[in-house]
Amino acid sequence: MAEIADITNEFLRAEVDEFVERPDERERLTALYAGARAEMQAIAAAVVEGEHHEADRLTREALDVGTDALEVMDDGLIAGMALVGIKFRENAIFVPEVLACARAMKVGMAQIEPLLSASGIEPLATVVMGTVKGDLHDIGKNLCIMMLRGSGFEVIDLGVDTSPDDFIDAVEQHGAPLLGMSALLTTTMPNMGKTIEAFIDADLRDSVKIMVGGAPVTSEFADDMGADGYGKDAVACVALAKQLIAEGAGVGD
Repeated sequence: MAEIADITNEFLRAEVDEFVERPDERERLTALYAGARAEMQAIAAAVVEGEHHEADRLTREALDVGTDALEVMDDGLIAGMALVGIKFRENAIFVPEVLACARAMKVGMAQIEPLLSASGIEPLATVVMGTVKGDLHDIGKNLCIMMLRGSGFEVIDLGVDTSPDDFIDAVEQHGAPLLGMSALLTTTMPNMGKTIEAFIDADLRDSVKIMVGGAPVTSEFADDMGADGYGKDAVACVALAKQLIAEGAGVGD
């Protein structure tokens, strides 16, 4: 099993040691960084630091010397955002810092995405994402979207204040097997349940897997509403989406 001392990038090593407390996450990130080449660790560090110019330069250099685009994406850009997501969840960083980190990942992904498209790599699945009706918060949702896109999903972003009908129309239009709903206010959480009920009424519930998240949302609440899964943060959102696809979420395609 990899040890923190095996992470060669000094900044990443210190960040994991200081901010990642959960044993499973600590083990996963340690293995991820320790198993990545030094160049990829440097890209991840640039993302965590929110240094978009550095992330852009390092990504370009890695691609120019023939590094596989998927390696740069997975071991560099996404690996960095995995730590950002944990730090944001634990209130170690706040919205301005997250936006800076997101910008750093975005400039790197701008170089990666054309290469992936040209290679003919198909997206894992289409995910419709939106903040529920009455709620105008989107930072957490946007972080999930960035992580999903970086992990190979095509994401349809409906923005904020999304009605049940808007969710239904988007799922039908894009043939999406996955739907993600976010809420930050306890007063808007019931609209998640109303949206699920709307899918039942439209006879579409069996064709889409529904995942929910947001600061006040819990796994118990998700179960009570009849959702298919709950993600506590952006990292968990991606893992849940992959799990639901593996369980056959594509039946609605």
